[in-house]
Amino acid sequence: MQIADLYKIYLQSPCIQTDTRKVKKGDLFFALKGPNFNGNLFAADAIAKGAAYAVVDEAQEDATGRMIFVEDVLFTLQELARHHRETFHIPFIAITGSNGKTTTKELVSTVLATHFKTATTEGNLNNHIGVPLTILKIKADCEIAVIEMGANHQKEIESYCRYAKPTHGIIANCGKAHLEGFGGVEGVRKGKGELYDYLRAHEGMAFLFNDYDYLIDMSMGIQKIFQYSTTEGDLVGKIESSEPYLSVAITKGFTPTTIETELVGEYNLPNVLCAVAVGKYFKVPEEKIVASLEKYQPTNSRSQLMQLGSNHIILDAYNANPTSMKAAIENFAKMQVPNKILMLGGMMELGPESLQEHEGIVALIKSFQWEAVVLVGGDFATLKTDFIYLNNSEEARAWYHQQGFKNAYLLVKGSRSMQMEKIIQ
Repeated sequence: MQIADLYKIYLQSPCIQTDTRKVKKGDLFFALKGPNFNGNLFAADAIAKGAAYAVVDEAQEDATGRMIFVEDVLFTLQELARHHRETFHIPFIAITGSNGKTTTKELVSTVLATHFKTATTEGNLNNHIGVPLTILKIKADCEIAVIEMGANHQKEIESYCRYAKPTHGIIANCGKAHLEGFGGVEGVRKGKGELYDYLRAHEGMAFLFNDYDYLIDMSMGIQKIFQYSTTEGDLVGKIESSEPYLSVAITKGFTPTTIETELVGEYNLPNVLCAVAVGKYFKVPEEKIVASLEKYQPTNSRSQLMQLGSNHIILDAYNANPTSMKAAIENFAKMQVPNKILMLGGMMELGPESLQEHEGIVALIKSFQWEAVVLVGGDFATLKTDFIYLNNSEEARAWYHQQGFKNAYLLVKGSRSMQMEKIIQ
């Protein structure tokens, strides 16, 4: 079947599904495959549950006549997304980066949604399946789309750009994340830089945080750039305060004002400035920009300030890498609060540099004073320190509840697989 013909079926379907548990009448089911699953085995079940059609790539009995056979289901899904994308003539803003890209995406889309019909990536559906599914959820009346792109190896961002076709792009930063897949920090920059490569080749525009010299170097050759910064550029802002929430003063490119956010951590400054810059560029009224950023509350274990009894907890357990871990620890150390406790989970996907990076975090911890330090799992297990070591988040949870802390402040952070949020459950 040609993509144009499949697109006609897609337009008549209420929703695309890849999980038979979510199938509703009339849906279009894609039988995706992975290392531990094969959607082809559930195609008949999807049709029995009401799916109008099931797209499959393995031969099987089809008594209903409602199975659509293709060579590769995933490629077909991505091609369908590309076809749908090409029906729009609106800004498509792609966002990637090692740290903070989801927060940046949330802030940018929050600002834009006050003035435009805005489509955006839900949660962190930012991979080779999530990106096309995000595009295929965009409705005909959409005025701006914001697409998050995650990557852990080179050529991944390039592949997303093939069917997302971004008109605008943001690289939040390039840090020490997914070093194993990218092959080091230079590999990270090359991989994330594939977004700039696309913008450069297609006369797109970049929103650039020019405090990072490497982003300036990476963006060379892009003709249209909107710069935001703490010193110079089209929009300039600085930290007014960060105790405990981040307060940002905008000093250039905007009527001078202070934005009182509910974000924890000075490391969120570039994310806030980016959202203000994007809003300003697209002529969102300033009062809407300020109000939307002040109302935004972080979720999903991203720099959330929570209270548990008399204790205050910074829950930043969605993910961790050496760059984000360092920033979180340093920010926590600066806070003028009593009884500071660190509970840190191991960092994953660092390859041969993993042990060295964990040693670096331990050295950083030792340079500050803490009430207690708990290291959990990962390569922390191989290090000899005077700190408390526990094997997993369940043990850490038990330890925390046994201590009976009062009026303490905790930073809870770790890679997603460590599930550090369980500590406060």
